[in-house]
Amino acid sequence: MIKYIGSKRALLTHILSAIGAAAPAGAVVADLFSGTARVGHALKRAGYRVLANDHNAFAHILATCYVQADAERWAEPARKILADLQRLPPRPGWFTETYCVAARYFHPDNGARIEAVREAILTLGAEPELEAVLLTSLLEAADRVDSTAGLQMAYMKRWAPRALNPLSLRLPAMLTRPAAGACAAFCGEAEQVAATLDCDLAYLDPPYNQHSYLRNYHVWETLVRWDQPEVYGVANKRTDCRTRISAFNSRPGIGPALARTIGALRCPTLVVSFSDEGYLSRAALEAMLAPRGHVQVVEIPYGRYVGAKIGIHNPRGEKVGTIGRLTNIEYLFVVSEQRIALPPQRAA
Repeated sequence: MIKYIGSKRALLTHILSAIGAAAPAGAVVADLFSGTARVGHALKRAGYRVLANDHNAFAHILATCYVQADAERWAEPARKILADLQRLPPRPGWFTETYCVAARYFHPDNGARIEAVREAILTLGAEPELEAVLLTSLLEAADRVDSTAGLQMAYMKRWAPRALNPLSLRLPAMLTRPAAGACAAFCGEAEQVAATLDCDLAYLDPPYNQHSYLRNYHVWETLVRWDQPEVYGVANKRTDCRTRISAFNSRPGIGPALARTIGALRCPTLVVSFSDEGYLSRAALEAMLAPRGHVQVVEIPYGRYVGAKIGIHNPRGEKVGTIGRLTNIEYLFVVSEQRIALPPQRAA
């Protein structure tokens, strides 16, 4: 799956343990901030019927592939089409000029290949689930040859070694449909989608500080939307990065937005993941969740994103300042009508 700040890869075992203690396999679990769909994918593998949601188009595509699409239906058709797409000749155009020449996210050779594949997917007119599988393959292939430190706020001054590798399409690791029934992916604001879902448990992993996923991954949004947006700045960000602002990225906005989202849910159990780097304190979150039932909190130490280890550099590339802490605490708030026997947790 794509490189993603805030990814729950290292925390999956803890999250699955908490959800497993609160809801049996086969239950309906909503993931309202699905991101790369890593958690939703793991829940589907564990036998849950998953309802995944994210307001960004690229995240919705990932969830459609990894949560909604079933391998027994779409893997073979996708495999054949990906083999054909891999053989396409390069086709440089707007994308290559914008993200490989004017900016340097990908080597131009790979940019032209990305562009050829994306144009071909557009012309296929494939069913939404099949198209999502193809686009996910392209996103992940592009991610393997990018020239960034993992975020699309900047790019390397010199090509990263992986950027010189040729683009290679692979079939995503799709899953078969769980016995509990078909899973689904939605693309909407969490509060509105929460009010429409019937589920046994809701997992919430909201943005927790000023870092916008749209701004951090604007190239993926453009690659999925394929809308040739106006761009700005050295990073060539989409202009709607300035207008599509989430309340969850605002210190005064996150509390009311999260409270409304929680209030809209009609399920007996919640699991909320939140970092101690976030705008809301543990005490504030416990107070917000307490009206829903008994609140238990699991603390999981885990290493910070690689950017924290690299440190801050000035425009000349010189390291300035000092590196702060290298470990965060991830809180898992488990909320239910009765106390749940949670398994012991180990550091991530």
